[in-house]
Amino acid sequence: MKKASLLILFSMSMTALTLAQRGPEIGVVLGVSNYFGDLNTNYSLQRLGVAGGVVGRYNFNTRLSVKLAGTYGRLKAMDSDSENTFQRTRNLSFRTGVADASLQLEFNFFPFIHGSDQSYYTPYIFLGAGVYRANPKAKLDDTWIPLQPLGTEGQPIGGEYSLANPALTYGFGFKTDINSVWSLNVELSGRSLFSDYIDDVSTTYPNLLQLQNLRGSQAALLSDRSGEVVAEPIGEPGRQRGNSKNNDAFAFMTVGLVYYLGSLECPSIGRPYVKEKAKVKRR
Repeated sequence: MKKASLLILFSMSMTALTLAQRGPEIGVVLGVSNYFGDLNTNYSLQRLGVAGGVVGRYNFNTRLSVKLAGTYGRLKAMDSDSENTFQRTRNLSFRTGVADASLQLEFNFFPFIHGSDQSYYTPYIFLGAGVYRANPKAKLDDTWIPLQPLGTEGQPIGGEYSLANPALTYGFGFKTDINSVWSLNVELSGRSLFSDYIDDVSTTYPNLLQLQNLRGSQAALLSDRSGEVVAEPIGEPGRQRGNSKNNDAFAFMTVGLVYYLGSLECPSIGRPYVKEKAKVKRR
């Protein structure tokens, strides 16, 4: 009987600890964004863009939660930044805004309990899926021109790549309480894309004369810009322009301020590491 009572008591204690942290959180994030792909093959960080967004998290317990994140950032890259001779000769560049939404499953390495004196911080990892929208542009004669409608790699009219595509989301972070309801979240979040055209570069040069006849002179000029830096342009039909074997990627590095909306009531069975107040009153 004594063993059974202790087992019941232990089970009730663990259940109380787990259920006590059920509840939602909302917050805002600010940080930087960066692109990796055909115009940034060396994972350079010299063209960081500004990023910001909102997050909503639901805590199932002290370890697991699901998070919905919406983030907007700026991505850009230039071949002229590279030390690679081919890239500098290719002389392509782009910029784009990227709007990203993702659903993530998050795991805390340590139990995380709002209002706790001991379990108030934890590193965490997450994995999820999402969708993003980007519209790459290049500058020509002081004007930023959308590249997708120009079919710069010879795409047929109506066969252009999509501006919105799915992505795999993953990353890690660190969260810590500021007080019993506010927490600080620092996070590095990556996106592996199912497209290689966030930079408008993927396969080979088209026949530039045919492209000009089909899409106009701007399309031909923005398809091969090597003539701006070398006497003999390199854009021969079928010559490599990008690497279609590796899709593009981008990442966000953010700092977030998150507000906990769940209950902070103490369970009926003692929880020695929770702060003395049974309930925190929000003003």
